[in-house]
Amino acid sequence: MEIRKLSDKHWDQVKLIYQKGIDTGNATFQTSAPSWENWDQSHLKSCRVVMQEDGKAIGWASLTPVSSRCVYAGVAEVSVYVDPAHSGKGIGLALLNELVRQSEAEGIWTLQAGIFPENTASLRIHEKAGFRILGVREKIGKQNGIWRDTAILERRSSVII
Repeated sequence: MEIRKLSDKHWDQVKLIYQKGIDTGNATFQTSAPSWENWDQSHLKSCRVVMQEDGKAIGWASLTPVSSRCVYAGVAEVSVYVDPAHSGKGIGLALLNELVRQSEAEGIWTLQAGIFPENTASLRIHEKAGFRILGVREKIGKQNGIWRDTAILERRSSVII
């Protein structure tokens, strides 16, 4: 298995993994994976990685800016997705740790994540990567007509002070 920089050449496989996560109902409020152009435009150009096994994407992770305001230039939101056929193998944590390393190299001092409380595997890997739960935003959004909560997690860099 190798971690590489995610690019448009990986998008078909990455999009499929993203859609599988969406289909679980416990990964995101998104209802469908976007086009490469929309995804590329909304994510940081750096800090986007894909895990490959035998040339096939089996997981990916990336960062999205939390705001366009300059004061938040060092704050980003994390996304981590692993193909369900490869869950439980440490792929999510490996991707997240690489994202942390790259984010600090890019001067990002705070990473955030919003995770459905039911997604216990994602909560666990984020905590292992140094994130802490700040709280729960109750009934923050509706999914299929049902109110959902999200746990808010944060990781403050110990490198960028």
